[in-house]
Amino acid sequence: MIVLVTGGAGYIGSHAVQRLLRDDHRVIAVDNLDRGHIQAIHALTAIAQGHLSFVQADIAETKTLTQVMRARKVDAVMHFAALAYVGESVDDPLRYYRNNTAGALSVLQAVDAAGVKRFVFSSTCATYGKPKPRYIPIPETCPQAPINPYGRSKLQVEQMLFDYAASAERAGKPFSFAALRYFNVAGSDRTGVLGEHHDPETHLIPIILQTMLGLRENVTIFGTNYDTPDGTCIRDYVHVEDLIDAHVAVLDALEPGDTRAYNLGIGKGYSVRQVINAAKRVTGRKIEIVEGPRRAGDPPRLFADPAKIKSELKWTAKIRNIDEIIASAWDWFEKHPRGYETRAGVTSAT
Repeated sequence: MIVLVTGGAGYIGSHAVQRLLRDDHRVIAVDNLDRGHIQAIHALTAIAQGHLSFVQADIAETKTLTQVMRARKVDAVMHFAALAYVGESVDDPLRYYRNNTAGALSVLQAVDAAGVKRFVFSSTCATYGKPKPRYIPIPETCPQAPINPYGRSKLQVEQMLFDYAASAERAGKPFSFAALRYFNVAGSDRTGVLGEHHDPETHLIPIILQTMLGLRENVTIFGTNYDTPDGTCIRDYVHVEDLIDAHVAVLDALEPGDTRAYNLGIGKGYSVRQVINAAKRVTGRKIEIVEGPRRAGDPPRLFADPAKIKSELKWTAKIRNIDEIIASAWDWFEKHPRGYETRAGVTSAT
């Protein structure tokens, strides 16, 4: 199969490229390198045996995407390219709607023009907003009521996909897609080729590990008086390779006209304190903890009910232990303390 991966130089997208190559697919990675890393593409090219090509382009470049899809005879698209900082989306909502929503429209227009019939979309649990307690763990039937522009920008893409699929069905040209609603993605590939590098970094596990490497002074816990066993927020952490396994399972399962939506998580949560303690166990290091006030809009508990994808596609996360998830991330961070910019403390030349 020939698969075009948008955001292919990013954290999750690069792991998808790696897995598709491992499964002997031909891959076209598209990334504007605003937040992706060319070093990830270089690392993957070295193991791709000629099956990977890279196109530096923005997803807003509809004409370029169309030309690439037509010329390479693309069979399917995995769409990861997006901005993903909740706070940033609140401060600059138009940027999020332009990139996430209008950008996805551009990709879909190229898909339509090129006649691509399979599409896997990187959505988010943020489309659920702040679910009521009766919806925890969160099923796909939970009302989607996002509370920030990031979540809304992704939900609009889901709605766009459903509308486009319906029109394609009426026209007798069935189009299939899956919207995969992620919970907290963490960890790194266990071969050590790829890792997690964001700037700025907002994810809990990388922040903890950066603090343990001396790159940050401390870790702040936002809220310690929630109605949870230890007073801190509980979240679902799914290993990035398990997440990509789900993408591959969905891609293989899509039949003409399918419209699917799945939650991707392990089905249980770990509190902030549990994650910090797990990192201490894995690394053998201690860090300074600062207790701060709650952040507006942070629910006490958010974790998935992954029963639907387990029932329909037999997918379930293989790595469910937080220590194992953190250990894979720690292996990356120890070797790349400043992400793709360094390896074992040495500045990269690429």
